[in-house]
Amino acid sequence: MPAIQPYIIEAIWEQFRALLPQRESGHPLGCHRPRVPDWVVFEKLVQILVFGCAYWRIADGSCSATTLRRRRDEWIEAGLMEAIEEMAREAYDRAIGLDLTEVAVDCCITKAPCGGEKAGRNPVDRGKRGLKRSTMVDAEGIPLGAMAAPANRHDSPLLAPTLDALPTLGGLPEPVNVHLDRAYDSNGTRRLLQERGLEGVISKKGKPAPLGATKRWVVERTNSWQNAHKKLVWCTEREGRVIDFWIAFSNAIIIVGRLIREAWIHYRWEGRADRRP
Repeated sequence: MPAIQPYIIEAIWEQFRALLPQRESGHPLGCHRPRVPDWVVFEKLVQILVFGCAYWRIADGSCSATTLRRRRDEWIEAGLMEAIEEMAREAYDRAIGLDLTEVAVDCCITKAPCGGEKAGRNPVDRGKRGLKRSTMVDAEGIPLGAMAAPANRHDSPLLAPTLDALPTLGGLPEPVNVHLDRAYDSNGTRRLLQERGLEGVISKKGKPAPLGATKRWVVERTNSWQNAHKKLVWCTEREGRVIDFWIAFSNAIIIVGRLIREAWIHYRWEGRADRRP
């Protein structure tokens, strides 16, 4: 299983720590249990994201499973992970630049054995419960937006809410080509893209559509990057907001990793490693 390099986690943690609300320390009676440091919880949530295991398996004497879930919920209420994902994307756009002339959208089906708000019957896994993750990326595979839905939802109805992330990225080039597979080949999809001022590049139903011959392969690669985080592959969460938290966490790690890799190629700085990450 691929590990996440420390320089990626450290960069995300520094920004995440700056967003954490200030808490008053100390207790007037001096008899309370000390609060588990945020860094300990953050590090264990990274392990849960990568390994996809239960909270109690990562918990130890330094932090209980209840504390992990409680602190996770606090950060969800504050919207911290979505803010980190947006900050990472803006940093990539400033340093490298998002290529929005060619956008790709596709869905990926994963398992959801515990069911929940966003689980449905998986049509490709004997009706077992599963999730469908709709992801939009730029020409280099940088996640621009993602959403989760039941596995039995068709791809095309998820296109509109996935494309809603485009206006939040600022000025868009003209034209913006949206690359889609044959599941989106319908007049409704073409009308949707036309209403948004987008150009659709859609594979035709019933005709061969080699992945390498199109520009959709970048979204398939991004799906594989996300699936390297096993919490998204075998999702045991039942609440939709928690699933969105893990998707945002995964996207932030991917974006920061690509930012560091591309920056190594384009820039030089003091202490830069001799070997590309």
